[in-house]
Amino acid sequence: MKIVTWLLRQAAGLTSVFLGLMFLTFLAQILFRYALNLPLDWTLELCLTLWIWVVFWGTAFLMEDEDHVRFDIVYQARSQRGRRILSLIYSLCIVAAFVASLPATYDYISFLKIKPSVTLGLRLDLVFSCYLIFAVAVIVQYLVRIWRIVTGRPFEALSFYASEQPNPEAFDTKRV
Repeated sequence: MKIVTWLLRQAAGLTSVFLGLMFLTFLAQILFRYALNLPLDWTLELCLTLWIWVVFWGTAFLMEDEDHVRFDIVYQARSQRGRRILSLIYSLCIVAAFVASLPATYDYISFLKIKPSVTLGLRLDLVFSCYLIFAVAVIVQYLVRIWRIVTGRPFEALSFYASEQPNPEAFDTKRV
């Protein structure tokens, strides 16, 4: 479990670095455009690329299940057994959808290696590879959730990466 905690810290750190770089790039863009009257082309592309990585990387590794927006009126009206059944059904659907999309996603991202980004010249397969990382992480998270549901373990409002119960001493990504 210590390796998972360490990996989550590294994921949070990388996300913080991306956000910091995005902010500094944004400030450079403002400075050069408005103070020096020398607009920079590359700043917008770098901000957009970093934003894509922050969204998919952060969602894959830092967001907890309770952080996702959901409409759960029907779900909350059910008994514990009913919620377990509904969770199993939607978890199976999510896994099936992401697994079914993986081959086409991989093919498209691989295809993008022939095209560089406009101003920075970054290979677009590297820019959009964060979505593939996100898709695999979602599959793993929901397979863990399915295993917890089927084996009778707690599955609601837990970290996808926790073994059984939340550990108050474990790294809390919300404090980063």
